Amino acid sequence: MLEQHDLRFAEKEENYNFDLGAVVFYGQDGDTRVRCLISREALDDHFGGDGRDKLTVFRANRMAIEEKARRKYLAGRTEPDGSVLIRTGDLSS
Repeated sequence: MLEQHDLRFAEKEENYNFDLGAVVFYGQDGDTRVRCLISREALDDHFGGDGRDKLTVFRANRMAIEEKARRKYLAGRTEPDGSVLIRTGDLSS
């Protein structure tokens, strides 16, 4: 039997990680907490983030960003550590 997965975003805990150049936020798949990130470049290129506070940009576009993270996760397109990183190329289509 195949394992069912989903990714929910009930937790509204996000922060900007300067070392990674990304907004970090978290999803939940059952008992598993999944770290998700969206790069500064993706925020700038696709959400009008140039010269703006990245957390403000993230919050204004939270639903679209979380949906993209959910789709990547469910497609198994995770990083080696199990996290989901949204890059600018992920948003081109």
